Amino acid sequence: MKEKVLNYIKGGLIVSCQARKGWPMYGTDIMVAFAKAAQQGGAVGIRATEPENISAIKKEVNLPMIGIYKQWFDNYEVYITPTYESAESVIKAGADIVAIDGTNRRRPGEETLEDIIEKIHVNYPEIIVMADCDGVESAKYSEKCGADIVSTTLVGYTNRIGEKTGFNSGIISEIKKNVSVPVIAEGHISTPEELIEAYEKGAFSVVVGTAITRPEIITKKFVDSLEK
Repeated sequence: MKEKVLNYIKGGLIVSCQARKGWPMYGTDIMVAFAKAAQQGGAVGIRATEPENISAIKKEVNLPMIGIYKQWFDNYEVYITPTYESAESVIKAGADIVAIDGTNRRRPGEETLEDIIEKIHVNYPEIIVMADCDGVESAKYSEKCGADIVSTTLVGYTNRIGEKTGFNSGIISEIKKNVSVPVIAEGHISTPEELIEAYEKGAFSVVVGTAITRPEIITKKFVDSLEK
């Protein structure tokens, strides 16, 4: 099953369908609509957050699902599927791949990345674990902890490497040189040219979110171009 899912997403486009409370596109029905549109457009996978959204999308869309659960805890920086409990809720909702923070930062309950991954592999052996990393060191750490794949999702978001804006294609090839597991490119990829560049740098698959599923951001880019 793992090999089947990985083969399906390899070399394609995964669309991230997410919205937080307060954003214009927030709502399960809207997330399902985005996912259906992505499938019609040729996407090979969906990335979504919260068990309710994941479950609803899986009922309507026949694509591999990367599931996450964004949860914020006081005094902890980790928020992408920060605990085993959050990972299990995503799995039970229907995710084929569960993505979790791949850094070595403190987690609620003092769980460790290695412990969480080990429990997933023992209790759900057919589930792929993807570690969202912020650079080479966290990618190496995640692989050591047992992650099946790593991603560049957190590059620029932990003040460890890069900036929060702008596509950093070089980090893809750097991570690929240092790990043996597949590397998924994600983060600030906003054009077809950058998608191709990610593959040229060695990506196994590529996730695009904001450039497709954040119409308020897309609109602003057009408006800003007029002002310039």
